[in-house]
Amino acid sequence: MPTRFVDTHCHLDAPEFDADRTAMRERAAASGVMLCVLPAVAAFNFDTVREMAHAQKDAYALGIHPLCAGRATDADLVALDAALTAHQGDPRLVAVGEIGLDYFVEGLEPGRQEHIFEAQLRLARKHDLPVLLHVRRSVDQVLKGLRVAGAGRPWHGIAHAFNGSDQQAQACIDLGLKLGFGGALTFERALRLRRLAASVPLSAIVMETDSPDIPPHWLYATQAERSQGQAQGRNEPAELPRIAQVVAQLRGMPVEDLAKASTDNAMAALPRLAPLVSASEPG
Repeated sequence: MPTRFVDTHCHLDAPEFDADRTAMRERAAASGVMLCVLPAVAAFNFDTVREMAHAQKDAYALGIHPLCAGRATDADLVALDAALTAHQGDPRLVAVGEIGLDYFVEGLEPGRQEHIFEAQLRLARKHDLPVLLHVRRSVDQVLKGLRVAGAGRPWHGIAHAFNGSDQQAQACIDLGLKLGFGGALTFERALRLRRLAASVPLSAIVMETDSPDIPPHWLYATQAERSQGQAQGRNEPAELPRIAQVVAQLRGMPVEDLAKASTDNAMAALPRLAPLVSASEPG
């Protein structure tokens, strides 16, 4: 069985990739990453991620990131609605995202974040699209928003970079979400996250890199190392199979089985991925 993966969350339009974007995507393909999902972060890059996804034969999502919510206006929500309407027939548009709440970064106004998030949940329902969710220190509040906007109906989507409790993981699963795991769990000190990756149902796991962010341990440079001139390693989708190997080891299973399961789970979370995955299969 081939080890072929979907990177369900990577920001390949980031300036860190400007110098070698084509080569970076070729490395990913050579490593077994057949498809990447590129989330937008604000109205300014809606067109960028869409055009890039088409050029690279990948997938994309449109949304306003919570870190951008403070600068977002209601006009940006109108622009998102218009973009989702204009591209509703685009098979590479697979979700509304990256959306959510962030209660970790200081200086973000909770009320504004919540307004932008709740409006985007309503748009996801209006356009019948899954959601890619940012849940940093905000799982309970994001779940509350989903329950209100969903009016009791389950969701399709992914809790990206999940790092919550067992109870929060189960609550996400109960609402229909998959859980995104990436480079953070490669650190041995990430005990809770590693335990979660080992214990949650296999049917809940999708793989992601969040490139160029959240580098795995083999790319990470400490502050002391950086002060001595060592560069921080750049994360990219080609790292995904090695990250998945860590998950497979934690679960005591062959990485080939994890590859198949996580790809199946990605298609369940983002149903429009299925024909794209089929088209990317060799032969």
